[in-house]
Amino acid sequence: MPRNTRIAGAAAVLASLPLAVSPPVAAQAVEPDYTITVDSGATGASIPRSMYGVFFEDINYAADGGLYAELVRNRSFEFNATDAAGFTGLTGWTTSGSATVVNDGQRLNDRNRNYLALSGKITNNGFNTGLAVKKSGIYDFSVWARGNGPLTVSLHTSAGTALAGPITIPVAGDTWTKYTGSLKATATSDVARLSVEGAASLDEVSLFPRDTYKGRANGLRKDLAQKIADLEPGFVRFPGGCLVNTGSMYAYDAANNYPRARSYQWKDTVGPVETRATNKNFWGYNQSYGLGYYEYFQFSEDIGAAPLPVVPALVTGCGQNRATVDEALLQRHIQDTLDLIEFANGATTTTWGKLRADMGHPEPFGLKAVAVGNEENLPEEYWANFVKFRAAINQKYPDISVISNSGPDDTGATFDNLWAKNRAANTDMVDEHYYNSPSWFLQNNARYDTYDRNGPKVFLGEYASLDNKLYNSLAEAAYMTGLERNADVVKMASYAPLLANIDNVQWKPDMIWFDNDESWGSTSYQVQKLFMNNVGDRVVPTKVTGEVVQPKPITGAVGLSTWRTAAVYDDVQVTRPDGSVIFADDFNDGDADGWTAVQPRGTWTVTNGAYAQTTTNTEDTMVKAATITETDYDYSLKATKTAGDEGFLVAFGIQETGQFYWWNLGGWNNTQGAVEKGITSAKEQILTKANTVTTGRTYDLKVQVRGTKVTLFLDGVEWGSFDDDKVSEPFAQVVTEDTEAGELIVKVVNAQDTPAVTKIDLGDRKVSRTAKQTVITGDPGEQNTRSAEPILPVTSTVSGIASTFTREFPADSVTFLRIKTR
Repeated sequence: MPRNTRIAGAAAVLASLPLAVSPPVAAQAVEPDYTITVDSGATGASIPRSMYGVFFEDINYAADGGLYAELVRNRSFEFNATDAAGFTGLTGWTTSGSATVVNDGQRLNDRNRNYLALSGKITNNGFNTGLAVKKSGIYDFSVWARGNGPLTVSLHTSAGTALAGPITIPVAGDTWTKYTGSLKATATSDVARLSVEGAASLDEVSLFPRDTYKGRANGLRKDLAQKIADLEPGFVRFPGGCLVNTGSMYAYDAANNYPRARSYQWKDTVGPVETRATNKNFWGYNQSYGLGYYEYFQFSEDIGAAPLPVVPALVTGCGQNRATVDEALLQRHIQDTLDLIEFANGATTTTWGKLRADMGHPEPFGLKAVAVGNEENLPEEYWANFVKFRAAINQKYPDISVISNSGPDDTGATFDNLWAKNRAANTDMVDEHYYNSPSWFLQNNARYDTYDRNGPKVFLGEYASLDNKLYNSLAEAAYMTGLERNADVVKMASYAPLLANIDNVQWKPDMIWFDNDESWGSTSYQVQKLFMNNVGDRVVPTKVTGEVVQPKPITGAVGLSTWRTAAVYDDVQVTRPDGSVIFADDFNDGDADGWTAVQPRGTWTVTNGAYAQTTTNTEDTMVKAATITETDYDYSLKATKTAGDEGFLVAFGIQETGQFYWWNLGGWNNTQGAVEKGITSAKEQILTKANTVTTGRTYDLKVQVRGTKVTLFLDGVEWGSFDDDKVSEPFAQVVTEDTEAGELIVKVVNAQDTPAVTKIDLGDRKVSRTAKQTVITGDPGEQNTRSAEPILPVTSTVSGIASTFTREFPADSVTFLRIKTR
């Protein structure tokens, strides 16, 4: 990143903090907006080292082309790309001369079935725009080959300019042999190409930077690994996510390689890299498994974090609904999990402990916990499998904690069902996941205040607000104060997802962004880092007084949409409770002049006096009309599905900021209905229930809005209702203590557009008159990008600290004060 943009960004933040080096506001001069009072007579919960961690999933090309430092894409010619003639295996490669991917009895091994018969030249384009190399950097080349005759290996730009002196590999003999060499870059480029020319059979063509994180062979990209290490995470959860359970019923097929989206199973990912299979994963792209379980364990150890693997429970999630009925397959996965614990912790005399030692780590990795499953949609089936996993693990490894989960949402029938089962079974810990709007985080700061202090503990394994702007990060920061205040219940939390390749994005928002040679932290990265670097080891109980924000009525435009479905809408009408019309369109005039696309997706046409969306391969085709300013209204329409996978999306309360609600009928592959509230691609589910939509049938739909309360009618029968009436708390705080440093850490989030004058009463504690202050603030709509990072923390020393003092916290800010006690 250009240094001047970083300095300019930091300077802008500093300029917005007139109090950063000034005394606090005089208590008698300004009546405080808020008061934070320490309860001197109470003792708070201890905060575990594991309080905050990271969750790594290979989504958004986070592994190959990302954290995993290999520069060659599809080094083993296994990736499942096809052309008109069928499978080619040449993803990432261009060829000249004769270059044919072969799958026959001469293969390298049964897990690496394809190889290249070359008589000519092949060139690898890497990921993104090309391979990224730095001047004077050493890049280690390797290839498995057989044949007779030399190979010439060169590194050059896309235009053909040499970037290193070529090397010659003397291939000799008809036995597969690994050949190595190194290239020293003579210039810096992010559009480099690797070419291999000659006549031989090739496999596992690799180019690896020697300068990896911690200098590890088969290691990690240094800048990305360092950004993760700088968070000082207490744990690393891996490898997923949806990669864990989707496709878990598939066995390895030696004849045909893997089926699509086989789940990430640990035994596929260990041992020499040339013996690891590839897989086309749930997110639609190929994984080399060069970044496997050994590398995950090693990285966790390198950054001082506890490893937390997640294993398949043989019940799908992530919008799928399938459970195994194969007891033998279930028992195999249970045994695989026991073998995983042996791989991590077993003596070198054991089968899997010996493999770990053979890979270079004779000492145990110190695994203490395993999670079973991820976001399962079938609670009964999941639970039946989970208890079998737990029983087997507890019997053989009683010191290993076994973590369950509560499904994919923060509330609802599946959530309640699984939590009831976990409480009854006294599960060690329950993994909760949710991605919600900023308003949800500001409305639910007290979520864990009422959890059973004697029940299972909470692992918040995935959460994020629904965008990458500063306002989202402020909402998350406010929520994190509630996590810390409830550290006796919430023992672990990790923002998700961790990484995103800017040119290959399957999910937003994300914490760390990168291309092939640069990386930058989102505003949420900066907030997470501030919290994770300043946790403390005990909560100091406090009380806060001040105003909250009352809920607003649901107003805004109405909309229509589809998701991989073609549908016809007609007789759209918005009326007042007395029946008078606010807006109506029956499309009989042959046009849709009142409707505009929220995003240019899908194909909308007026046909036969109705409004039709005709594509079945497009997600979120929303169009909107009208702007409803009245607080009480009824939105009704007729809807008919004509083709596709799902059903209807009826939107309302659409704001110019992008916030909206929609009634989703026939969602999740036509298995579930829901009301969702969202801003971008991820959405908060307000209510869910089983639902299907029949193709060709016309449905009468009505959304009745009364202020903040919404009632939904399907064919005249009430389908469901909700009341979005929670107050928001844009001002949030927590105080923790770092006993080793002898400091109180006062953490204040002001997620509103006005400063907050705040009186802080630390009780009878004697404190230093100065403190270290770190502030993150700026335009709430701002975000960090590849070209500039305007949202960065600013640290300074402030004076005027006392047992009781008053400070003004800037609008749209997170402020940490580290105060010495004496």
